[in-house]
Amino acid sequence: MSRIPSLALAVASAFALVAGTAVAAAAAPEPPSAAPAAEARVDPVAWTPCNPDPTKPDPGIYDCAVYPVPLDYADPSGEKIGIAMMRRRAGDPSKRIGSLFLNPGGPGGSGYLWATTSRFGPDVQARFDLVGFDPRGVARSNPLKCFTTDEEASAVTDRQVGVPVTKAEIDGTLAATQDYTDACERNAGPLIEHMSTENVVRDLDRMRRAVGDKQLSFAGFSYGTLIGATYANMYPDKVRALIIDGNVDPNLRLHNGLEYDRQRAGGFELALDEYLKRCKTAGAPRCAFGDGDTRAKFDAIRDHLRTSPVTLPDGTKVTLSSFTSQVANALYAQTRQAPLAKSLQALHEVLQQQGAPSLAAPKAADDANALAVTVPTALREALPETPYSADDSYYGVNCQDKPYPSNPRVFANVARAWEKESPTFGRYQAFDAPACATWPAPARDVERYTGPWNRRTANPVMVIGNLYDPATQYKFAQNMQRQLGSAVLVSVDVIEHCAVGRSTELNKLVTDYLVNKAVPAPGQLLKPDAEAFPPVA
Repeated sequence: MSRIPSLALAVASAFALVAGTAVAAAAAPEPPSAAPAAEARVDPVAWTPCNPDPTKPDPGIYDCAVYPVPLDYADPSGEKIGIAMMRRRAGDPSKRIGSLFLNPGGPGGSGYLWATTSRFGPDVQARFDLVGFDPRGVARSNPLKCFTTDEEASAVTDRQVGVPVTKAEIDGTLAATQDYTDACERNAGPLIEHMSTENVVRDLDRMRRAVGDKQLSFAGFSYGTLIGATYANMYPDKVRALIIDGNVDPNLRLHNGLEYDRQRAGGFELALDEYLKRCKTAGAPRCAFGDGDTRAKFDAIRDHLRTSPVTLPDGTKVTLSSFTSQVANALYAQTRQAPLAKSLQALHEVLQQQGAPSLAAPKAADDANALAVTVPTALREALPETPYSADDSYYGVNCQDKPYPSNPRVFANVARAWEKESPTFGRYQAFDAPACATWPAPARDVERYTGPWNRRTANPVMVIGNLYDPATQYKFAQNMQRQLGSAVLVSVDVIEHCAVGRSTELNKLVTDYLVNKAVPAPGQLLKPDAEAFPPVA
């Protein structure tokens, strides 16, 4: 779901441990979506002990594997690809319940090292094997690659502007995007036709059987909530416990990519407005940007950048693209929001002193430098040893799941309309998906799951939504809960993307649900453990 990366690259040796090259092992045919009582047999996972961070002593509790799955489920006995998996063995084997599969979102997010996550409490770690995996086409699992070298990629992507405003910027960005999708058609190979979430879910169910679990326990975050919702409806009788946090609207996403993205821009705007209000309420020094009218100050900065960059005292330039990406990035996590306030205040002071050369540069101007660095527009993780050290799974999945118009100029037209209702993020979001207009294997041409979404699952689904989630607005979580056949929504009052691990109250409910299958009472509104602007000591 995210244009903002949230996962660090693994150390090189961990990558090398389970490089996702094609696997030639045989596998049983895939059962139909409505799995029969007697399931088709699959080969078990061949786990090997591994150390997730070889720079540190081996804790002796992790195993790794590359599990073969069909490239094309229409030809289950044909070519295989490898899914890289890591598990943290249950701390108390005598009380082990099964495996808890994890996906961090993206699409394109690497879930492999999520086996090491501390988001879940000790009772969950004691009773479950935590299983992280890279979905097909991601990182170590046969990464989908549109380029052969980093230099080749840079020659294209460096011509793209994140938030293009002028005709020259728009034309140049769309031309570079066409070159990008042309490169994908040349280099990506047959995998590009099999990247939809439906295929990821088929892989997940095969892995569920391969670890010996009769039903699935799963936690999916952001885009991972679509994996969870799709699984719930393709294999409803196989749901043991399914947590989805930071939810998409599955029906809208799979039927109207443009409208989904327009509403997503509105979610960022809602989160920003609440951030500025809470900053003003906290005031300075708790929120460094809190003096005066925070909304007016912010809008003045953005509107200035729309016409020209701001040159900082050291010569660094803050552009509309770098500014917008950094603001969006900070809204994803409370820990980034106080630092953002310092940067905004520093940039405000620089602008105030423009035209007044006799004034000294503000002491805090260095804080504004953070706003001059553009955050990458998509999660792209792959083996760092390869000539092209990224992957293109973000678009590989999005362009197959979300239907878009085939005319790239549509995105320039909607940008003008969207920025009227979402002045900070409308144009930013409009230029997230032009690649899907010319993608070699678009949604209209591939097999993908589009519903129904209301099949009743063996056990209810736990849906979690933050009131001010920027990337997947709260309305999406409400829609997810309504669309699913059996689900309960738990809400958290916070400006952040996803909530598990951020609230002790929430984690108690999560633990009880996973361990005991205790469904939370509906209508709960919880608080996070931390504040964005804590009192100054």
